[in-house]
Formats: sequence, structure tokens, C-alpha cells
Amino acid sequence: MMLTILAFVIWAAAWALNVRLARLPQRWVRLAVPLIFGATLLVVWELLVRGAGVSAVILPPPSAIASTFVRVFPTLWQDTVQTVFKGALSGYVIGCAAAFCVALLADRFDVLRRGLLPVGSFLSALPIVGTAPIFVMWFGFGWQSKAAVVVAMVFFPLLVNTVAGLRDTTVQQRDLMFTYAASYWETLFKLRLPAALPFIFNGLKVSTTLALIGAIVAEFFGSPTQGLGFRIDASRGRLALDVVWSAILMSAFAGSLFYGAVALLERALTFWHPSQRK
Repeated sequence: MMLTILAFVIWAAAWALNVRLARLPQRWVRLAVPLIFGATLLVVWELLVRGAGVSAVILPPPSAIASTFVRVFPTLWQDTVQTVFKGALSGYVIGCAAAFCVALLADRFDVLRRGLLPVGSFLSALPIVGTAPIFVMWFGFGWQSKAAVVVAMVFFPLLVNTVAGLRDTTVQQRDLMFTYAASYWETLFKLRLPAALPFIFNGLKVSTTLALIGAIVAEFFGSPTQGLGFRIDASRGRLALDVVWSAILMSAFAGSLFYGAVALLERALTFWHPSQRK
């Protein structure tokens, strides 16, 4: 009971501290507030689980998850290589490259844009839990089937964003390029692609999350004895919830780094865009 009361006291104190910090104009507050908020969540989680006597099979405390994470890190790293580097990253590169090339064709040929985009919207709505087993049957239990699932998941979001970005130029801008006697390729590389970059990076950032989800979900339907999805599924069957949470934590780290890398690349290439100005 004391631990439960202490958890509510700590939550109230951290809330009051964050309210005061949020009013300050200093830049370090932007980092301090989320750090305090996250640390408070972990402390409250730990105290409530131990205070209420919750079984580790239902919800392990953060300290147990951290201990397990360190203990099984070599195994989780091998799972990350299998899922992220082989399955998710390879499928992400193939899917995004294919979507970009098809978007250029769809922008060039209006009939392709009118015919492909509605079909793409329909296909992107297909549930991954229904299509993933089919890809596993087609491409086997290796990383290739996971990459195929990722290709299917990232292709249409990037295609739609790229096509929309290529059309995001004004009539005056296109007329100006026409008066310069610019060719199609000169207009594409000097006007339309730079204007489309914010849209393209929106699609790329959304696709980072989709790629990781697709690779992990695909491993639930068949994989070698490696991979974050396999580890979650196998550990769940053994009621090893601390290992399940450790695999989830590893997935979150990998997804955050993946998204952050694309966001940094976006900032470097679209520094001129109003959304990147401070």
C-alpha cells in the first residue's frame, strides 16, 4: 500500500515540476520535460507493479525488463540483424526505389496516374495479417519473404506522396521554366523534384514505421529461429514476458534510430523549406 501511495505522490510532484518547467523559455527545457515525464512513468510503473503484487507473467516491472534486456542482448542483437537489417531495411530500399520510379512514370503519363493511384489506395488497405502468410508461402521462411511484405507495405505510401509532391508546383513556376526553354528533365530536376522533397520525406518517414511493423508481423507466420517477431512469439508461448518486453524495447530503439536517420537526412536536404526553419 505504501508503494502505491508513493507512486501517486511521485506522479503529482513530477507533474507539478513539469508544469513549472514548461513555462520557462530556455532550450534545455525541451529535453528536460520529456525526460522527467518518461522517468516518472517508469518509476510509477515499478512502484505500482510491486505495490499491487502484480505477477511478472502479467506485467513485469521495468527493473526486471532492464535486467533481462542486458542478459539477452546478444540474442536480441542477432534478432535485430535478421529483422531490421535483412528484412526491413532491404525491403524498405527496394520498395521505396520502386515507388519512386513508378511515381515518375505516373507523373509523366496521366493515364497511369489515373489508373494506378486508385488501385494503390485499395491495395494499401489490405490487412497485413492476411497478406503476410501468402508472401511467406511464396518466398519461404527466410528474410526474403519479410522483405517482400515490407515492399508491399512501403510502396504505395511513398508512391502517393511522391506523385502529390511532383504536382505541387504553381503555374507561374512552370511557366517560368517554359520561358527559359527548359526541357522536361531540366524542369524535373531543378523545379519539381526539389518541390516534391517534403512530400517524399513524409512518405519515407511513414514507411520507416511500416517497414519495421511489416517485418516483425511477417515473422509471426514463419521464420528461422531468429528475428524480433519470432522472439516475441516464442517467448510469449513460454510466458517469458520479460523477454517479450525486451524484444519490444529493442524494436522501439531500432525504429526510433531508423526514423531519426531519415529525419536528419530530411533536415539536411530540405533546409530551405519553411517547416525546417526555426
